[in-house]
Amino acid sequence: MFVGRESELIKLEKMYSTNEFQFAVIYGRRRVGKTTLIREFLKNKESLLYVSLEGTQKENLIGLSRVVSKNNSIVYDSFESLFNAIDKMLETNQKIVLAIDEYPYLAESYPPISSVIQKHIDLCWKDKNMFLILCGSSMSFMENQVLGYKSPLYGRRSAQFKITPFTYLETQKMLVNYDKESQAIAYGITGGIPEYLSKIDTNKSLDENILDLFFDENGTFFEATNLLKQEMRNPASYNSILGAIASGASRLNEIANKVGLDTSACSSLLKSLIELNIVEKIYPVTEKESSRKTIYEIKDTMFLFWYKFVRPNYSNIQMGLGHIIYGQYVKPKISDYMGYVFEKMCTEYIYQEQVFLTLPFIPEKIGKWWGNDPLKKEEAEIDIVAINSDSCLLCECKWRNKELDS
Repeated sequence: MFVGRESELIKLEKMYSTNEFQFAVIYGRRRVGKTTLIREFLKNKESLLYVSLEGTQKENLIGLSRVVSKNNSIVYDSFESLFNAIDKMLETNQKIVLAIDEYPYLAESYPPISSVIQKHIDLCWKDKNMFLILCGSSMSFMENQVLGYKSPLYGRRSAQFKITPFTYLETQKMLVNYDKESQAIAYGITGGIPEYLSKIDTNKSLDENILDLFFDENGTFFEATNLLKQEMRNPASYNSILGAIASGASRLNEIANKVGLDTSACSSLLKSLIELNIVEKIYPVTEKESSRKTIYEIKDTMFLFWYKFVRPNYSNIQMGLGHIIYGQYVKPKISDYMGYVFEKMCTEYIYQEQVFLTLPFIPEKIGKWWGNDPLKKEEAEIDIVAINSDSCLLCECKWRNKELDS
């Protein structure tokens, strides 16, 4: 079932309909639905889709040759000759859609590939009816080596799409059998990542899904560290950092002390986690990014849930006691956990066009604020603050199953 990504599909279809050269760059973290989006766009279209291998130059040349030639027996002797073959196809005025998924793998196996593609764009493709799509999960590579001004491909793309996790409202479309509270909690434990959401069986209760996915040693997310191992060569320190943040450490020196690292090494590891969109660096909305008040939070709430509740009980779950851990320890704390998630949901809500248009002013920045209250002489925090040069909107967000004081 394909849901969401309406604006991206509309833009891609509009580009496709021009019958001119188009070059789309699609990128975003793993499991966010990039390949699914591309496949949906390519439905009922004559196209060439190649998923690059994390392998050698020869393996990728063979693979791409078979896609372009549509013949398993034809292998071009170089990428240059392969793209020359595409040039010849374009001379017949046929429309060619070439999509290369996991492009960073191809570029790693053959570093000159971007220069080769740039040459063919400039000398041939830009005047032809061709649609090129390059897609990748390595955020830093796509932003620097494809979109960056030092890239051979710089300035040649027609559009770029940074694919982000679903919002809560988008998540609901994948969980139509659940009530609103269950949809919200499901969003809170998956972070709106489509791949994670697809593992939820809505024919079962949410409790059953959480038990099966997280608190069973054979569950899909019981070994969430495997996801980290796919991204990091040595995940041990990253595990410790995420565990420290999940347990309440938020400032650099607190995290470093908790995991036993010096602050410079810890800062470097945090930077890698930020690039993967697992962690985010935040500061009060009224402060500059360089503020000393900077704190770190786990942005991917599936990781937050895992490091907060599963990792500390790993051994007990392996012994088959996951149902006890969840029932007696985790479930009573879900409401507290959802407090943080609900703040994110409320921020997303403000950015909904129909809501944004009703605000008393157009905010320049929206975020949270914390600092000293000069009247009470104590630390204060405001969940959501929207500001511009002369106006301010303050919002308090509460996830509670009881009435609030007025």
